[in-house]
Amino acid sequence: MSQTRFIVAGSFIDGSGADARRNIFLAVEDTIITAIGSASDLPGNDRAAVDDFSHCTIVPALVDCSVSLSRSPSVDSRVRLSSEKTTSGEKAAMVERHIRYCHAHGVLGVADSNALPGLMEPYKQKNIIDIRTSGSDFLRIDYSGNIEDEEPPNPRLSHEDLCRILQLRGGKKAVVAANGPQQVADALAAGCDAIEQGYGMGEDNLRKMEEKGVLWIPSVVRAKNGLDGAGTGGDVCCRFSQRYVAPGKPVPGAETFWKKMLAEQLAQLRLAQALGVTTAVGTGAGSVGILHGESMVEEMKLFIKAGCPLAETIRCASEIGARFFGMEKLGRLTVGRKATFLIARGTAQQLPRKLSYLEGIYVDGSPSAAYRKNPGGAA
Repeated sequence: MSQTRFIVAGSFIDGSGADARRNIFLAVEDTIITAIGSASDLPGNDRAAVDDFSHCTIVPALVDCSVSLSRSPSVDSRVRLSSEKTTSGEKAAMVERHIRYCHAHGVLGVADSNALPGLMEPYKQKNIIDIRTSGSDFLRIDYSGNIEDEEPPNPRLSHEDLCRILQLRGGKKAVVAANGPQQVADALAAGCDAIEQGYGMGEDNLRKMEEKGVLWIPSVVRAKNGLDGAGTGGDVCCRFSQRYVAPGKPVPGAETFWKKMLAEQLAQLRLAQALGVTTAVGTGAGSVGILHGESMVEEMKLFIKAGCPLAETIRCASEIGARFFGMEKLGRLTVGRKATFLIARGTAQQLPRKLSYLEGIYVDGSPSAAYRKNPGGAA
């Protein structure tokens, strides 16, 4: 008979959108949460294993709904170009490195929008994070160009092509990257399940998304990263704990453009909350300057800046993405679900900042063997 493990936390956010609870315990048996209650009611059993994190906050594992594990986020164009021409072994090493970065920052589920055929399959079968790939598990379609190219951006596909692709998707969910009112309206009319980015799409499209139950993945950090780069006269890597500036000439009007894009996207996110649009966190990690794993907390900060409450932001960064992409082992922490969660030192009021320096990661009720709190320190 397996032993019950009790985990005590000073604060607990379950990922349902409910506010943080204070001083709770989780009972775990055979990888499953079997009970959640007040720490004052913890059963007195000397033989039970008790992990005391009363100085910490427990939250669900994070899910990034937009990444590219096989792309380098380097701000140096020479590095990016070189990474595109690497051998299969070098590409695999880069993917493994990005997976480790995700895990180290508590991102235990990702939707890879640019998976290379055959490359990701070994990592999907057995890995430290749950990976869903475009083409195999869902469809991810670029219907708009980069938002900085034109305003509004022109579609890469015709509307007829988009409709035909979605009609032949074979039951897979479809995520369409679209910006501007017409492009987003086209994607919604074609029957997509989620809109990624959605810059400048407007209130009418947001209302349609709420009516149709279409998910929105706003990727606000893309605009924040663009603004940071424009303001320095060069490209800035979105490495928030240690910022790097790469050589580059300032682009006339770039700072004004990105400031406008960021303000408008934050305003749209605020309106989406008021309208009840289902929203998930996706960073676009692997794009220029957007790092795997680390950018997740910054996207969450932008959600909060747009007025999204902390508990709801964590729901958007965990439960919503996990359910959309069918990640059964991740998401909301409740009785009967897998005991996979993050432990952040401090109170809930210090989140999401404290998620950048995790105290620990539990997978299936036990400390993750892959996580090192101080990877550069002593063993």
